[in-house]
Amino acid sequence: MSHKRIPKRKAVIAAGSVAALGAAALLLPNAMASQSDSDDATATAKTFKAADVSDLASQLASQLGDAFAGSYYDAGNQQIIINVVGNNSNVINEIEAAGAVPNQVQNSTDALETAAATLKADATIPGTAWSVDPKTNEIRVTADSTVTGSSWDTLESTVEGLGSGVATITKSAGTFKTYVDGGDAIFGGGARCSLGFNVTAGDGAPAFLTAGHCGVAAAEWSDAQNGAPIATVDQATFPGDGDFALVKYDDPATVANSVVNIGDGQTVEIAQAAEAAVGQQVFRMGSTTGLFDGSVLGLDATVNYPEGTVTGLIQTDVCAEPGDSGGSLFTQDGSAIGLTSGGSGDCTVGGETFFQPVTTALAAVGATLGAGDAAGDAGAGAEDPGAVDPSASASDPAAGDDQAGAGEEAGAGEEAGDAGDDTGTGLDDGSGLVNINP
Repeated sequence: MSHKRIPKRKAVIAAGSVAALGAAALLLPNAMASQSDSDDATATAKTFKAADVSDLASQLASQLGDAFAGSYYDAGNQQIIINVVGNNSNVINEIEAAGAVPNQVQNSTDALETAAATLKADATIPGTAWSVDPKTNEIRVTADSTVTGSSWDTLESTVEGLGSGVATITKSAGTFKTYVDGGDAIFGGGARCSLGFNVTAGDGAPAFLTAGHCGVAAAEWSDAQNGAPIATVDQATFPGDGDFALVKYDDPATVANSVVNIGDGQTVEIAQAAEAAVGQQVFRMGSTTGLFDGSVLGLDATVNYPEGTVTGLIQTDVCAEPGDSGGSLFTQDGSAIGLTSGGSGDCTVGGETFFQPVTTALAAVGATLGAGDAAGDAGAGAEDPGAVDPSASASDPAAGDDQAGAGEEAGAGEEAGDAGDDTGTGLDDGSGLVNINP
């Protein structure tokens, strides 16, 4: 099967909000045509923000029971779509009373979970991934270029065995690998990663989140190439139930500001952590590629990397490249969504990317976002985000050359030097790590 490449859009911060470059607006599909009385339901539905999806969907899931079959966000109409199985008029009425749009579908939540379990049992093959796509009411299965021969036959027969309309396979031209580097460049053990979000550890110590495969690659991290360590890994998970690490700053007086550095002294304040919603517009910052935008395609994704299987990830169409691992996935309103894990492709041809949910990582390591009273302070040298020049070069792939290191975002008062001057070269061991000393 052919894989349709989705054009990727670079993005910049303009006048205090995130906007896509180019003349075209960001468009997402409307609710599926199979909605019962969809014209009337759409006309009377309320408008919501993407951040409202999780709470409303959870509320309706508890009310509807087995009839509930997932949800997603229709960004074009600013509506929440609730999938339901069956044609119970009481169920439809409850959804419409909540201001959402009902959408009748074939597959129940249990059916999709059973299908995912079958894939895990019978088709855990390196180079494959799958996630639940509520827009199509199917399991989205992706195979990279390494899945050929008997491996492809196994995957294809497993999907076919799930039954009609349960799962679909697409083929990726690239290979799934972890991406090392990110929002603000950090360095450790000859590799470069990215600081995702600053947090406060359970014991009150200042810390940050990054990718777990970065945390297992090196114990100590610096904000400058060949610089002295500024932080030490406290906890790291990879592979397994996620891809996240908690790294504590060595100096307990470090002020860990709750911002994402998008380059040129500009920052986006992060106010809260939030769950991802399919259809939601998101933005990714990476030290290699800069700022890019896209949308959430699937949740609870399983990715079979060469190093092992990782579960519970977010699937998106935002591009990324080696050097972007651990970097920040966030929304226009300042919600922390994810940490860059890996994927395939690049920012020229596109591809698939996967992110560790921030909410899950925070709960697992016992940390909270930001640094209390310091959370709203601007980082060292940061400018007023409401006065950002729309022509800023944060979205330029070369923007990483001028980005500050983790110490600047942490408010340590020192510049990171030339942290971004060497993008490094990929190692040949399939790890996706970037070698900064080739």
